[in-house]
Amino acid sequence: MIAKGKKNVLGVLVDATDYAAATEQVIAAAHERRPLALTALAVHGVMTGVLDKAHNARLNSFDLVTPDGQPVRWALNLLHKAGLTDRVYGPNLTLKVLERCAADGLPVYLYGSTDETLARLVPALERMFPALKLAGVEASKFRAVEPGEDARIADRIRSSGARLVLVGLGCPRQEVFAYAMRPLLDMPLMAVGAAFDYHAGLLRNPPPWMQRVGLEWLWRLGLEPKRLWRRYVILNPAYLSRLAAQKTGLWKATPPPPATERPTSFAV
Repeated sequence: MIAKGKKNVLGVLVDATDYAAATEQVIAAAHERRPLALTALAVHGVMTGVLDKAHNARLNSFDLVTPDGQPVRWALNLLHKAGLTDRVYGPNLTLKVLERCAADGLPVYLYGSTDETLARLVPALERMFPALKLAGVEASKFRAVEPGEDARIADRIRSSGARLVLVGLGCPRQEVFAYAMRPLLDMPLMAVGAAFDYHAGLLRNPPPWMQRVGLEWLWRLGLEPKRLWRRYVILNPAYLSRLAAQKTGLWKATPPPPATERPTSFAV
């Protein structure tokens, strides 16, 4: 297992870790009934922090931030000699964690996405992991939280018997949700991005060679050009230029202190 701690990537603290260490950290927290917030960040996720200091501070308070994209793994190796040979891709990490949950009898709560996606996701997960216990399934409301609603959501999750929450609200909404709900829950929350859509069969993974060389963004752009073109055409060059500036010392990329206050409003 590789667990070298948090490293500064453009001011966002990303863990130099691998699948085994990240999975073990989540499962340990689930067994110990301990709150934990995890997200897997690709370039877009890192840049949401770079461009929003309040969000950067929230990300820097996460217990675990894995290098979801190859360019984030490359940054850890380039800047910090992390020696990582693979990224920790959110959809794959989700499957590894669910495999352990099924084996250990840890019930899982699915939060986010649409009823239609969840209707396809649940049987897909049950086929992959027949022993998996799904404690609850709750679609996104696609709006801001109402007064007192966060406590009611937490009550539903706790009363379900869940020991882990998978959050699929999209970046950065899911990270804000996980950050805001962590103090209310005695279990890990994993912000898993597009994992719900992938495992429900609504998105296709790119060929392995494209994943290895960091071209997954090009595949996603081809699938959803109207929705994603700004993300990749604008943010990818901005990421590379800032990475070069941090590497050469032209930019300090000082990480903001981890956030401590819960947001007054967030998406549910």
